Amino acid sequence: MAAHEEPAGASYAAAGVDIEAGETAVELMKEWVAKAQRPESVGALGGFAGLFDASALTRYTRPLLASATDGVGTKVAVAQRMDVHDTIGHDLVAMVVDDLVVCGAEPLFMTDYISVGKVYPERVASIVKGIAEGCVLAGCALVGGETAEHPGLLGPDEYDVAGAGTGVVEADRVLGADRIRPGDAVIAMASSGLHSNGYSLVRHVFLERAGWSLERRVPEFGRTLGEELLEPTKIYSLDCLALMRTTEVHAFAHVTGGGLAANLARVMPEGTHVSLDRSTWTPGPVFDMVGRLGRVEPAELERTLNMGVGMVAVVPHESAEAALTTLADRGVDGWVMGTVEQRSGDGATGAGTVTLTGDYVR
Repeated sequence: MAAHEEPAGASYAAAGVDIEAGETAVELMKEWVAKAQRPESVGALGGFAGLFDASALTRYTRPLLASATDGVGTKVAVAQRMDVHDTIGHDLVAMVVDDLVVCGAEPLFMTDYISVGKVYPERVASIVKGIAEGCVLAGCALVGGETAEHPGLLGPDEYDVAGAGTGVVEADRVLGADRIRPGDAVIAMASSGLHSNGYSLVRHVFLERAGWSLERRVPEFGRTLGEELLEPTKIYSLDCLALMRTTEVHAFAHVTGGGLAANLARVMPEGTHVSLDRSTWTPGPVFDMVGRLGRVEPAELERTLNMGVGMVAVVPHESAEAALTTLADRGVDGWVMGTVEQRSGDGATGAGTVTLTGDYVR
């Protein structure tokens, strides 16, 4: 009779966590993190906390720190299915820094959190590469992050990403509803595509309802469906800061979940209204395709997707032309799509409102 054999001793590796793979991932990502720094960055990758020289804030009279956090949502599922991981970092940075700049804050630094089912060093480094590149485009530093391996909670090829950012704005330069006045021009900045919102609907329509593959070439897109869906979110922070330097700005609105009207309404003062004229732009073909293939009601589409507008600026009427010139000089497609009006009559009080009128140019 064979002797009874005791099972091998338990270990972290046997439980599914590979410390050596994590260390390899850190080594691979160092090159990219080094490129996403500012003069105020202190220390090297690998510490327990990221450091940022706060003496840079002494040039402010009353500096206010702004903080924001976000993720990429179910867009990561598309990246996983396509095995393309170096673009969603741009999405992550955009979702954070463009929330910061809405109040007029300059993004200073970011940290990231990557949760994986299994650490594949090259894949993690690719994700961080995209985050670092996004930080460069945003003008902020990537000062640290965390990669956590969660076997049993996530499948080996599954992961999720999140990030947090900090910015600074002079107290008397904070933008928002209190600056907006009737007669102000509402300027749209074109989106690069779907950005990072509404992907639960988008994936349902294309992949489940229509049964399309991500490799399917779509003539209207001029590329595959997967390439269209992975188009990175445009990062507007430096464009918005440039607008603040060159002309007067009263408010920004970052168009994310909830759509254009709902996000602009968040910065509208009480007793005001804006009618956004759909005839001033043509949404990209992906928006029409989602609507037609999914038979999505127009109102539902506009509540879910950005419809071609990723950021909005509200400026004095006399500053609109200068603002458009600044955007054009920076390669940003912008246009006036409405004017702030004072409400009158029974509906003159209450939160500011936003509606869309007219028809999109086809």
